[in-house]
Amino acid sequence: MQQADANQRVPGKVVRMHRFPALSPLLAGLVAVAALAAPATFARDALLPVPPHGVIGVDEAKLTPGYWVSRLETPDAVLLSPAAIAARNALLVQVDDSMHDLAALPATLEGATVREWVEDLSSRPTRTLYDVEGREVPAATIDVLMANLALDQVPSAQPQRFGLVVERAPLRTFPTDLRVFSRPGETDIDRFQESALFPGTPVAFLHDSSDGKWSFVMAPRYAAWIPRAAVAEGSREQVLGYGAREPYRIITGAEEHTVDTREAPQVSALQLDMGVRVPLAGGPLDEPVNGQHPYTAWIVDLPVFGPDDRLAFQPALLPKVADTAPGYLPLTRANVIGQAFKFLGERYGWGHSYDGRDCSGFVSEVYRSMGVQLPRNTSDQAVSPVFARRSFGEGDGREARLAAARALEVGDLVYIPGHVMMVVGHVDGQPYVIHDTNGGSYVGADGELVRMGLNGVVVTPLLPMAFNETETYVDRMTAIVSPQRGATE
Repeated sequence: MQQADANQRVPGKVVRMHRFPALSPLLAGLVAVAALAAPATFARDALLPVPPHGVIGVDEAKLTPGYWVSRLETPDAVLLSPAAIAARNALLVQVDDSMHDLAALPATLEGATVREWVEDLSSRPTRTLYDVEGREVPAATIDVLMANLALDQVPSAQPQRFGLVVERAPLRTFPTDLRVFSRPGETDIDRFQESALFPGTPVAFLHDSSDGKWSFVMAPRYAAWIPRAAVAEGSREQVLGYGAREPYRIITGAEEHTVDTREAPQVSALQLDMGVRVPLAGGPLDEPVNGQHPYTAWIVDLPVFGPDDRLAFQPALLPKVADTAPGYLPLTRANVIGQAFKFLGERYGWGHSYDGRDCSGFVSEVYRSMGVQLPRNTSDQAVSPVFARRSFGEGDGREARLAAARALEVGDLVYIPGHVMMVVGHVDGQPYVIHDTNGGSYVGADGELVRMGLNGVVVTPLLPMAFNETETYVDRMTAIVSPQRGATE
């Protein structure tokens, strides 16, 4: 997940931010001298053309996946076999603390452990927050949220319970729909939004809110509050066995939907995002499903609430024209590029808001369509021990960082504080990336910081991108991660 930065985000049209007001001739001369001492990367990379749309170095051709795939020598070479990917996914769960193995949870949960998990996420805010109208959220409202955690109601021990998510649902810091923001008028980054879960995701129930409307759950990649109406409780076998059922379809489009049907509202027009795995339902293929002949669709089996409000399964139709596959796509550079470009232009969605995704969600879902699991957030992805990784610190100088940037390979992930980008190729020595960003700036040849207000999935060159007025993204790189290679390769 990207951490919003006031230096990286200006909504709306392109604006030009001047670092200096009108200066006297003497001061202007001093500024000119200072500009000569500024990072050389800015001046050199500002020579890239700026088209009328204002995004430096990007013409229409670069906005097509074919442009980048055609530049590869072996675009369809398989980088990791399905068996190797499965083995590395299993290792990820074992060695990465941000991942959760639900099958390994004890049959009985200790109350102290549950309280620790909840308090680790849902600690009382210490900074001022604002609502959608720009009004300060009063302390009394925060008091209500803290009370709704119901930590005094956590039993000393409780049996473990499991469920399946039945619809795309938010994961929240607190058991509330209240949207809060860091500054008045900035309503894109909801500070209580953590992530989202998709239909069919298994969870372990850990705790319930005082009002009974929310549950604190542990999913394979996150633990947070989810609306209780979005998760159907079932047996351990039902829940953990759902994701292993065969045959199945993988959603390979950015998002697809089941057929709209009044006969089965729980599975009607259900959003299924890239990488979601849905098992096929058994039964005859020549009988109506939810009032419609199924021969033009896949009959998938989806989790729903049964008559007793417990987990049941309902057949639904997923059109055959939808972008799906009978298994995970091969991990190739052509597929990495093709899958990433299916999100091009989607609005940035902090914590998967706006039915979209953020920077780490974007790269996760691209790789998940090829079977590769990544941790949820950038901070965990950048240090995960199972992938080939190069980390950068204060001792790494500009030339070493530039050399690493120019050696990037397609599919590599580039991390700066709070953000991740995916490499799609090089043009004339310039590495280019596709990323889901809520900002985007560069310093022009005149020394002015130009904020592009991108706020979506975009293609940009890497080198000109400005972290602030004096540092580039490359200056602030924390890591380069190669999900197509393991740590021992």
